[in-house]
Amino acid sequence: MTDAAHAHPRAIDRFLNGVERVGNALPDPTTLFALMTVLVILLSGFVSLFDIEAVHPKTGEPVRVVSLMTIEGLHRMMTGLVTNFTSFAPLGTVLVALIGIGVAEVSGFIGALMRLLVLNAPRVLLTPIVVFCGVLSNAASEVGYVLLVPLAGLIFLASGRHPVIGVAAAFAGVSGGYSANFVLGTIDPLLAGLTQEAARIVDPSYVVSPMANYYFMFVSTFLITGLGWWVTEKIVAPRFTEAYSGETSEQDEVKPLSAAERKGLKYAAIVTVALTALVLWGLVPEGGFLRKLGATGQASVLQSPFLTGIVAFIFVAGVAVGVAFGIGAGTVKSDRDVIRGMSQQMSTLGGYMVLVFFAAQFVAFFNWTNLGLIMAIEGAAGLKALGLHEIPLLLSFIVLAAVINLAMGSASAKWALMAPVFVPMFMLLGLSPEVTQTAYRVGDSVTNIISPMMSYFALIIAFLQRYMPGAGIGTLVSTMLPYSIVFLIGWSIMFVIWIALGIPVGPGSPLTIAVGG
Repeated sequence: MTDAAHAHPRAIDRFLNGVERVGNALPDPTTLFALMTVLVILLSGFVSLFDIEAVHPKTGEPVRVVSLMTIEGLHRMMTGLVTNFTSFAPLGTVLVALIGIGVAEVSGFIGALMRLLVLNAPRVLLTPIVVFCGVLSNAASEVGYVLLVPLAGLIFLASGRHPVIGVAAAFAGVSGGYSANFVLGTIDPLLAGLTQEAARIVDPSYVVSPMANYYFMFVSTFLITGLGWWVTEKIVAPRFTEAYSGETSEQDEVKPLSAAERKGLKYAAIVTVALTALVLWGLVPEGGFLRKLGATGQASVLQSPFLTGIVAFIFVAGVAVGVAFGIGAGTVKSDRDVIRGMSQQMSTLGGYMVLVFFAAQFVAFFNWTNLGLIMAIEGAAGLKALGLHEIPLLLSFIVLAAVINLAMGSASAKWALMAPVFVPMFMLLGLSPEVTQTAYRVGDSVTNIISPMMSYFALIIAFLQRYMPGAGIGTLVSTMLPYSIVFLIGWSIMFVIWIALGIPVGPGSPLTIAVGG
């Protein structure tokens, strides 16, 4: 290997060490929100001393900063502390969805389904199946990281290929394709809730559905699978052409599905078909019971209870499929096992609940002071003066989200900070909140796999060290960087084509809105 080749990973190491230092210098996301809340209070008092105002583009009324550094502000903060938290849009939706998904995960259904897909994949299609399963695993929180990534290494090892190739392909799908999927996961209602809160700074009646980006994310599943397949075989695999010569043990053997698990999957398939038939029965007929009768007398699908209440369906489907699998596989023997699955998921949310408490205060205070609205109005005016077309504007936003992701790993925490500024700003430029959220999700996903701040980054390094004892941050990033670059370019191109063709990003999700509303 040449000196130049040796210099390349050292340059990557230096860059990533800098990123890691910046990320580590940031406080915990919860602390960050607490500090930002205090900053909003102080800033509102300071800015209110000056004659700063903006004209609301919808009402034509002047908008001035409301100080929280007053007796009235103190009373409002004290009386609103609890309701800010309990009425925070993402809170209930995430909790309800996670309860249902928890049953499906704890019963073993999700793990068995992924093993079924990967174990039965033809060798030539092993790579795309692994990437595809990684993308789908996002619907079940961390299961892709802790189950599929190490499983993919073992599968590739058993097929005679270097296990690191499998680890890289799975990690690319799970983390790099975090915002693509066929089904909704907990992240969808969470981000939609944050976007809705931000959109209501401009339009208090604006509603953002958890399915806001569904069309775009559905198609993105095929894109990420294809790009991940290409990068794995054309760029990553050639670096690991020699057969793995490390030691193996019985733990490295991939266990096939047991008879009980196969029985459970059959039960789950029956329930899935039944639920699908029920939904189609309620949506397809003109007077279906899941449609909503509109003002014109037409029964609408876009405003149907099914779409607006999709979180309830996620809950029901997760519980029903999980219980069906558990009964067949013998992992659910009584109602206690079902409750245990729900409780186990909820018990992992302690940190999330604390984060949401402070995030809710930040968002509420930011809205009360009008700081967000004034920043959005002035920012929109500045961008409009620059004459930027919507495409370069959105592409710049994608890159910004990707860069910020290197130093702050939590998708929801970043969006809770960015949404109150960018969603209203882009609304005033005529871009819908749903489109802004789509652009954010693309940028947030593509750099997950090279961000040391991503919560499972250290775990993936541990998986690599099983096959490469000297592996570290530089090793993982040098392996995953091609995925990140190709995903960013490919996904951005798809986004541009999508916007140019005027295709809605989701059901009832327009690309543009009337300025100011």
